[in-house]
Amino acid sequence: MLRRAGAGLAAAAPFAAHASFLSGDTLDAAANVLAWVILFLVPLVVIAIFWYVHILPEVIAEKRHHPHKDSIKVLCLLSLFFGGLLWPFAWLWAYTKPIGYRAVYGTEKHDDYYLAFGEKARLGTATPGELTQVREELAIMNARGSLSPELKALAVDLDAIAVAPAAGRNA
Repeated sequence: MLRRAGAGLAAAAPFAAHASFLSGDTLDAAANVLAWVILFLVPLVVIAIFWYVHILPEVIAEKRHHPHKDSIKVLCLLSLFFGGLLWPFAWLWAYTKPIGYRAVYGTEKHDDYYLAFGEKARLGTATPGELTQVREELAIMNARGSLSPELKALAVDLDAIAVAPAAGRNA
């Protein structure tokens, strides 16, 4: 007897169940909001994530002061137009150190690194060790003839900054 009653309740249970906690106009309004979100917000979020992932190699190259960061940026832009096919190459390029670049130019860093350091040195926040190291790198680059006019002016400024504290200590 209990079996039959249990079977009858189990058979009737689907008719008593409700698929949603909403009903009527509230259910229609919720469905409309969900449709608008799916049609407009989700594609925008997907596009934003796709774009951010494609500029990650550029951000990494900028952070690491990669000497080819401008070329990596162009490769990232090209990758956007080619559906991401070039993105792995940009990613690998951003993480690799250029082997022959230091041998030719005397540094593994982009010119922007030295210009940013020049601002740091002018503000007086650079340590003497950093100042000496950057001055030596600029001297090596100058000896190889690969110093841009901006970096030549920076080298002169850094020499003056290095001489000024030394003159103050001798006085």
